[in-house]
Amino acid sequence: MPRGVPNAKKDESALRFTSFHVPLALNPKHVGSTYLKSDSQTLWSRNAIRAHRSRLALDETGSATPTETRRGSKVVVIHPGSRFLRIGRASDVTPLTIPNVIARKHTPPIPDPVYVEGISRPREDRKRSTPSTTASSGDEYAVNVASDDPFDAKVAAITVSLRDRMRFYKLRVTPDAARIATSFNEQFKPEVIPEANDPYYVDWIHSSDEPYHVGEKALRLANPEEMGYVVRWPIYGGNFNTRDYPSTQVIYNDIETIFREGLKQKGIEPNAYKDYSVVLVIPDYYDRLYVEALVRILLIDMGFKQFCAQQESLAATYGAGISNACVVDMGAVKTSIACVDDGLVIADTRMVLSMGGNDITEFLHVLLEKISFPYRDLNLARSYDWHVMEDLKARICTLAEGDVALNLYDFYVRRPGKPTEKYGLRAYDEIILAPMCLFEPRVIEFDQKRTGMRFLTRAPDMAEEMVEQSSDKFTERYTQAMLISTQHLFPVLVSAVGLEHAPPVATPTLQTPATEGQSSAVTPQAPSAATTTPVTPAAEEPTATANDAKDEDVEMADVTAPATESAAPSTSGADEEKASDAPAKDATPSTSTEKGENADKDAAAGADAPIEIIDVDDTDTKTTTPAAVAPQPAQHPQAAPPPMIPIAYRAFNLDVSFEASKLPLDVAIFNSARAAGGDEKIRKYLQAVLVVGGTALVPGMAHALESRLQAIATPLVPNMEKVQIIPPPKDVDPRVLVWKGGAVLGKMDGVADLWVTPADWELFGMRALKERCFFL
Repeated sequence: MPRGVPNAKKDESALRFTSFHVPLALNPKHVGSTYLKSDSQTLWSRNAIRAHRSRLALDETGSATPTETRRGSKVVVIHPGSRFLRIGRASDVTPLTIPNVIARKHTPPIPDPVYVEGISRPREDRKRSTPSTTASSGDEYAVNVASDDPFDAKVAAITVSLRDRMRFYKLRVTPDAARIATSFNEQFKPEVIPEANDPYYVDWIHSSDEPYHVGEKALRLANPEEMGYVVRWPIYGGNFNTRDYPSTQVIYNDIETIFREGLKQKGIEPNAYKDYSVVLVIPDYYDRLYVEALVRILLIDMGFKQFCAQQESLAATYGAGISNACVVDMGAVKTSIACVDDGLVIADTRMVLSMGGNDITEFLHVLLEKISFPYRDLNLARSYDWHVMEDLKARICTLAEGDVALNLYDFYVRRPGKPTEKYGLRAYDEIILAPMCLFEPRVIEFDQKRTGMRFLTRAPDMAEEMVEQSSDKFTERYTQAMLISTQHLFPVLVSAVGLEHAPPVATPTLQTPATEGQSSAVTPQAPSAATTTPVTPAAEEPTATANDAKDEDVEMADVTAPATESAAPSTSGADEEKASDAPAKDATPSTSTEKGENADKDAAAGADAPIEIIDVDDTDTKTTTPAAVAPQPAQHPQAAPPPMIPIAYRAFNLDVSFEASKLPLDVAIFNSARAAGGDEKIRKYLQAVLVVGGTALVPGMAHALESRLQAIATPLVPNMEKVQIIPPPKDVDPRVLVWKGGAVLGKMDGVADLWVTPADWELFGMRALKERCFFL
């Protein structure tokens, strides 16, 4: 290597893969010109000056007279979701909401619709008229598993959680409610409603020659398969639905068609697209290829004037009018969590849970089948049957324990070619067990939900690859909140002394009570952090993989056992749980009750490892010896062992984001707040939890989250005050709050610095987003 060529290995020019030496670019500090020495010489600044001069010239000539228009009337805000697309002008009060579905003509043979089950199913012999739990003769709150079916054990564990909360609130349990509901539902005969008396009669489409139908029309096709249509949902969980599509280009075509139809309903014709700007709302934890494809559709294919991308959590804070919050966006397929600090999404706090409103709908159907659901011909793959369960979920599901009663409900079934039927239904705790799957996700089959999904790929673009190459793709791909949530899946801990040559993983120190030494709740055996002996959570030792943790369901003896018996083989976790509970009971009456409400996760359902692992966790205070729980006298000055850090995560072949998506909702929110920094940050964000999305409409959701988060945070965070759930602004639907935030941004003067034009996109590609949208 010639002398005088510094850092030759860092050469990332276009010829870096050749043996010919390419000299580095000149240092602009050492040359006499002023090129690239100020921001005014960047392309963005030159474009802005050129546009300003053109506007001044038009004003002077008078060829363009300004017209009085509402602010934001030339800005379109688009928020695509898994079930609905929300689109409209920024000046509109509410957006146009249409189902994000398209039915397109297909050459025979037409594939049959297939519903991918995301919830565990009971055995064939126990699907109908077989309750999962039986009443106990002694304690009315006791729960007995009805059979050896694994599904019954999972439901029983969730029921134990419900019973503990009912015991705390002194709510009586109706004895033998499942048998009463089953006998009523089995004997019920539907009532036929004449078409003239049905105000919500559906006008089904029985024949059509249109090449496609979008939104409600696609769902009103009487029999799509016989009519030659295939019905698809192009977006699934913040990404493209690659399961139902043969190629990504078909997905792009369908998304563009849906966008055009939505804009047509808003009165925006294709020849006017060049005059409109677009604010695109994207997920917090987004796929680069997903965003790139949507931008190409909007700028290149549809020809919009310019666009700006905005993350969902940031849009939610704009819509709610607050600057700091932990935003929980509960959608149909996924639940995303991120903390926003003064208009900036903290990247390390982003988490995505693979569960949402669709799982509640499916779990409700499975539970109602166990008590002889009177509509026996229900098939979730059919759009009208899915609508029946969605309507039932919206009307009967609740998270308020006081609403649990043996009530009578009615629902209507509207099928093509048949008269409307009115059914009656009796249900007891099924209405609360269904939404509780968000806090007890053991019944959700996460691996099964992603079967058939393909990862997006593209032809390698060498120039873009070099520009965007990160020093560590792993840390860019996984957030700190995800690593905190999956730390128990990395059991191999080696001393830092033996890792001189291993690539370190940048993991900021978390200011948890155990590391600070301020809370005796976590480390009661030592007076100071210097002599603290690490404590291992009970569930951490036997847990090896996420599947083991998920499948480690409650046995029959575990459900009926008293709460003092622990399912963990080690006593360290038991001691830690007792120590954690003690200050919670001494703090305030409300705190002790919150801990009691969450006892279902730690005591009665102790075999469900993920909750214990992450509720009481601290990477820096782990040890592999159970004897470390006993108080040790501070007789060894060098008692602090060498720092223990996990070896390179790549060696485990573990999908961190997928494993982190299996967490209970309350634990995931707490871990997201932990990733923001120390105790002060945790208190800050847990006192401003903003819940948006359609699933947030479940009655009692705010209190259910508050009580569970309080139970987790009180023993772990010093001086933790009351957890607060921020409601959406008055008269604002939480489902459209994110869109409203995008509309607020579209009307702000500052958005002028964020626009990306088609010329900028062709020149820079994804670099344009990184340089213009500073929050990405």
